[in-house]
Amino acid sequence: MSSLQILSGGAAQGLVSQLQGKFFSEAGRGIEGTYGAVGLMRDKLLAGEPCDVIILTQALIDELTAAGHVQSGSARPLGIVKTGVAVKTGVAQPRVDTPEALKTALLAARGIYFPDPVKATAGIHFMNVLKQLGIDAQVAPCLRPFPNGATAMREMAQAKENGLIGCTQVTEILYTPGVDLVARLPKEFELATVYTAAVAAKAEQPQAARLLIDLLVSPAAAELRRNGGFE
Repeated sequence: MSSLQILSGGAAQGLVSQLQGKFFSEAGRGIEGTYGAVGLMRDKLLAGEPCDVIILTQALIDELTAAGHVQSGSARPLGIVKTGVAVKTGVAQPRVDTPEALKTALLAARGIYFPDPVKATAGIHFMNVLKQLGIDAQVAPCLRPFPNGATAMREMAQAKENGLIGCTQVTEILYTPGVDLVARLPKEFELATVYTAAVAAKAEQPQAARLLIDLLVSPAAAELRRNGGFE
């Protein structure tokens, strides 16, 4: 039996991976997931890449539903994901609870890891934060963008140099070994994104797709969602 095909923002990767075993026991099939910047995942869907379940921001799911690329009435919210600051496990954690403290921490960093500033929700937002802080030009030599937040965090965890800091959605921080969540961005720069799962209009396995979505949003998975950074 063929695997269920998923296109998803990186924010949901950890949650899906933790429910793969339960899904297999109930549906008798595995999951093949492609995870990355939400803009890129939308583009893959529109380009015709096989997809049963699509997990993106609520805004993008609404657009895709209106355009007929997502089955109407199938969308279910997973929860709110905020954007946070991370450092490598075991190093001193800087203060980032105010704009001034965040600015100081970023200026002191030797490397700043974050997701795609063009197609990733958190990456776009983080670049705007740097501009609002007035330090985008100063920190430009230290910027280390990656295709998605999970990759950015993994690369930071494996980097040998000191003085590194990262910014992406808290789900991607919490699910990456070797990095620790310092705190969410200060209130002034808060980014709270609703992530939503839906059945793709051209899904080859719509029934299995709905089953997976039911598992993702179920009360039984509430603790997994909460521990993984969904609010």
